[in-house]
Amino acid sequence: MRGNTKLSLPWRDRAASALYDPGGLTTGLSAMKLQCEVEVINRLLPTFGLRNRGRGARAVLSVGRQAEKGSGQRGPIYLMVCTIKDKAGSRYKLQENIENLFSKFVSEGKATIRLREPAVDICLSKADVCNLKNFLSAVSLAHRGTDASPVPLSRLTPAKTSEIEKPRTRMIITCKKDYPLTKSFPYSLEHLQVSYCKLARVDMRMLCLKKLQKLDLSNNHIKKLPKTIGDLLGLQELSLHRNFLETFEVELCDSTWRKSLKSLDLSENKLKALPIQFCNFTELVNLKLDGNELVQLPFAVGRMSKLRFFSATKNKLPYLPNSFKKLALENLDLFGNPFVKANPMTPDIQLKFPLTLLETASRATLGYRIPYGPQVIPKHLCQDLSLAKTCDCGGPCLSSFIQTIVVMNLHQVSQTVVLVDSMGGTEAPIICYFCSLTCYSMFLDKYLQSTRV
Repeated sequence: MRGNTKLSLPWRDRAASALYDPGGLTTGLSAMKLQCEVEVINRLLPTFGLRNRGRGARAVLSVGRQAEKGSGQRGPIYLMVCTIKDKAGSRYKLQENIENLFSKFVSEGKATIRLREPAVDICLSKADVCNLKNFLSAVSLAHRGTDASPVPLSRLTPAKTSEIEKPRTRMIITCKKDYPLTKSFPYSLEHLQVSYCKLARVDMRMLCLKKLQKLDLSNNHIKKLPKTIGDLLGLQELSLHRNFLETFEVELCDSTWRKSLKSLDLSENKLKALPIQFCNFTELVNLKLDGNELVQLPFAVGRMSKLRFFSATKNKLPYLPNSFKKLALENLDLFGNPFVKANPMTPDIQLKFPLTLLETASRATLGYRIPYGPQVIPKHLCQDLSLAKTCDCGGPCLSSFIQTIVVMNLHQVSQTVVLVDSMGGTEAPIICYFCSLTCYSMFLDKYLQSTRV
């Protein structure tokens, strides 16, 4: 934590301008307090064979003046350290009393103030870097004295309990009477659960919680998500289990959640479909879609390469999309879906002869990976290309293809598979596409050979 440095700190001038400006009193005063963890080490204890306790405590540090009794003059500047056990605070004189400031690790929120009298080291850690720099600048100014330009400091007063307490990072509310109607949610929350409160919509106050990583709104009455909920930049886990959701907003699929969201629970809702862009959540590891009314999964679900745990039980899925076979799961549960019986011998032929110019150009664009975008081709063509199907040969096809349903053993995509039906099956139908009669014939030959064995 300690690295020798002069008391003239590189960021001192910025703080000094705020401290010496009489019109900037509020700015100066706001820089006079610092919340962090503090350990006060007595340097004389080892000479008596004693040890310091070696543990920091949550504290509020203040720099201010201590009024002299019976004198109208302002007193000297002190540093006051307030903790939960010592709310009145311990005071240390600063003027010409600092032996050294150790600020080598200030960028990590750490620093040490070494005093001459008493012989103590005040070790600071877990501080906001910007606030710590300003605070050390103020301490440095106080050490040099203020005869030439008095610093507008207020009198030292003990810190409030709310200032000393460690910021709250977790809040769980499981009944309506505990829901905060008049108070705001603590800004420092990282985990918020609000369940069984009959919420009809997402409270907009939650959207101000910029440090939120886990949000659990299960067992409520939410019908629609606000588009701005995607502004929760650091959100990693979202649970909307057992609500009344009927749609999932496309805008959320294009929000910052694409890179942050790792777990999403949409089970026990009323979802009939998910947007195509849902597969933009490529960082998802855990996805639950159980107990909805889904008639199909997003066709590009295979893009979700980091997905490891997937469940979509008790939906209305007749088959799985072709890209499903690209997944590499650890656990898969598709129990209770009305899967159709696969019959590769009865394909749905939608081939067009000759191929249209649009089909030919689309296949060439995708096959040769030619860059495209709305600035190059019309937006509706970009959307058509994003919906292109993939043949078994790996080639793309847009509107000219052969479609059929085959059986896939789910162990091909997952280490653990929950039985698909009460008969103990682990197979499910998957839709396949073929860009030509040649590709379909090659597939059919392989299929017939496998059934004869």
